[in-house]
Amino acid sequence: MTTTQSSGQPSRALITGGAGFIGSHLVATLLEAGTKVTALDDLSTGSTDNLTAIANHPNFELIEGTVLDQPLVEKLVGESDIIYHLAAAVGVNLIVTDPVGTIETNILGSHSVITAAARHGCKVMLASTSEIYGKNEHVPFGEENDRVMGPTTKARWSYAASKAVDEFLAFAHHRQSGLPIVIFRLFNTVGPRQTGRYGMVMPRFVDQVLQGEQVSVYGDGTQSRCFMDVSDAVRAIVGLAASPEAVGKVFNVGSSEETTILALAQRVIARVTGAQAAEDSVKLVSYDDAYDVGFEDMQRRVPDTSRINAAIGWMPSLSLDEIIDRVIESRREALGLVGGR
Repeated sequence: MTTTQSSGQPSRALITGGAGFIGSHLVATLLEAGTKVTALDDLSTGSTDNLTAIANHPNFELIEGTVLDQPLVEKLVGESDIIYHLAAAVGVNLIVTDPVGTIETNILGSHSVITAAARHGCKVMLASTSEIYGKNEHVPFGEENDRVMGPTTKARWSYAASKAVDEFLAFAHHRQSGLPIVIFRLFNTVGPRQTGRYGMVMPRFVDQVLQGEQVSVYGDGTQSRCFMDVSDAVRAIVGLAASPEAVGKVFNVGSSEETTILALAQRVIARVTGAQAAEDSVKLVSYDDAYDVGFEDMQRRVPDTSRINAAIGWMPSLSLDEIIDRVIESRREALGLVGGR
């Protein structure tokens, strides 16, 4: 039986991928709200460093393990009221270099979590992705839009396909057995604790500028994205978890402030240095050199967030410049740089 606090939030939460970038921020937010939190993470892309501030919190426990460990997942789910399933392959670099791991982690891991939740009657908050929309050129993307995928010969699309299977599985359990599920599709989430290690563009740009290097823009730089701060993402996730009306639905979570990647590079340079980007401060790198021969990208990625706004009144609170400044501050600290721009 699910137990809840007076705030409407479940009192016992399991967060898979809880030591990751987004997961660690969610852990801290739930603990502050009085929730008992267990984080399950194999630390392949997450880090205990992300949890330093709350490592000794009396209501927190970190379990080092994988969502592919069915007995472990079964035990932890049985001890929880709600599951925030964030564990997944992270970043384009990892998807291209380890397509087998991407597919197995995303599909088999989600199967493990969702089926265990169905047996125990636990609510599931399933993290999905803007990659779901593939090469669809109809923007902004609405939750009911068609999906346009590239060929199966391109590993790039395995992530989108695997996350789509996750969504199908969650919806199937909801329809067949009434499992309470909520799916949220995150769009380009950035902020403190994110690194450029797996291809995340903003911290990679910031690191290159801070270290006096040219900023490497992949492709021709005309591809555009909308960046959202992790604090806004977590606020959306928590808000959806507390909303009975959100059950059985999927929601876009992202910003509508669109920028090309080339413009982002120039903006990062200006925010770090306080000066306009010089002509030679950015270099274009072909996708073939950056990833793999024949790599395909999404030209635009813009969310329609009217559904989540109508459901819980959510919208992003931070502008792109504010987001960039938070990343700069975080990366300065991580790189051991202090003072001035």
